[in-house]
Amino acid sequence: MSVDRDSADRKGGAGCDLADPAFWALPREHRLEAFARLRQLERPAYFVERAAGRGRPERGFYALVRHADVVGASRQAEVFASAPGATAPEPPRWVRAVFGDSMVNLDGPRHAQLRRVVSRAFTPRVLADAEHGIRELAARIVDDLVATGADEFVSAAASRMAFEVICDMLGVPEPGRVEIARQVDRASENAGVSRTLRARVRVPGRGLRALARMQLTVAALGRERRRRPTGDLISALVAADVDGQGLSTRQLGSFFSLLMVAGVETTRNAIAHALALLTDHPEQRELLTGDFERYADGAVEEIVRFSTPIIQFRRHVTRPHVLGGQAFVPGDRVMLLYASANRDEAVFDRPDVFDITRKPNPHLGYGGGGPHYCLGAHLARVEIKALLRELLSRPLALRAVGMPELGHSSFDNRVRAQRCAFTAEESRATR
Repeated sequence: MSVDRDSADRKGGAGCDLADPAFWALPREHRLEAFARLRQLERPAYFVERAAGRGRPERGFYALVRHADVVGASRQAEVFASAPGATAPEPPRWVRAVFGDSMVNLDGPRHAQLRRVVSRAFTPRVLADAEHGIRELAARIVDDLVATGADEFVSAAASRMAFEVICDMLGVPEPGRVEIARQVDRASENAGVSRTLRARVRVPGRGLRALARMQLTVAALGRERRRRPTGDLISALVAADVDGQGLSTRQLGSFFSLLMVAGVETTRNAIAHALALLTDHPEQRELLTGDFERYADGAVEEIVRFSTPIIQFRRHVTRPHVLGGQAFVPGDRVMLLYASANRDEAVFDRPDVFDITRKPNPHLGYGGGGPHYCLGAHLARVEIKALLRELLSRPLALRAVGMPELGHSSFDNRVRAQRCAFTAEESRATR
């Protein structure tokens, strides 16, 4: 089956090129405008990622930008597969051999088996047990913000909240957490970021060393918990259940890295965006503060929709299929563009308006459904809500000051830093 990839298709016919690293350095509003133009096309646009050379086939991808198309692909994992890699660039075979396959890069029975084991970390009972501790942690974080007069929100609150919740649940000892946090930053700092040739040679080594140190740390914890279980999640994950299934040392390391890099980073970014959004929209902040329990759940969902912490994941077509007016063939690669789907006019009324009362709100901030839907979605919601409750219940209001420092990533909507300040004034802070 032939695929028409004419010159207009290569640029999407919308004046943008998602394969060009310069596109991801544009201001966010410009990128959102480009996504809106792409959604008006009759079929998904195709972008060339690497020019074909002698003996090298063309590499490119189709951008699925409409809500219905992202959901359709997500729920047909047998057609749109995650293997060999859901991120770009795909992990080399030797990296997968050494560190193991991350759950996000697996399909079929292998994925189902691993997900069944690690889902022990996210059962309703486990999450209910964790919720009280999360609320106490949120209170301590805001107490420290007030006591120290911290003026940078990401490091003082957003990162700390997401990281300590995971460490507490897993049972990571306090003395080793500072070093693990340092390795997480090194492993994730360049995800989806274009780099020079020299940096591409040097930086992956630094990231892989960080990944190796994290996995060595959790491997030692896993061995200890097998000998002496302590009731934490590492103990549960390495213990064999009635089916004789527990995580191997390498699987535990891979899952730990996924939680630390993906789980921590995405929740951290959602929390960081929350402060900026509630500062920039004082009427929404006033509504939430006035009746927190009534509006909090809707606020969390709208924060995730509006910010979309994970911009996109990749999929690989395994068999002929038609979706969104495009005939796909085996070997085609697609980008599931959640950042566009969450602004789809066909689904969301006034999609560019931040509205915590939005109902319904079928956003794809945790994925489009199917077997790869985020296991930690409920945990993330609990964390965001707990920290918002504490921030909005204090006599002095914490607000963002100035614009956030954003990363230029095609993968996640990262906030590197956000200045902040407490104020008794109810007027909008200078942005």
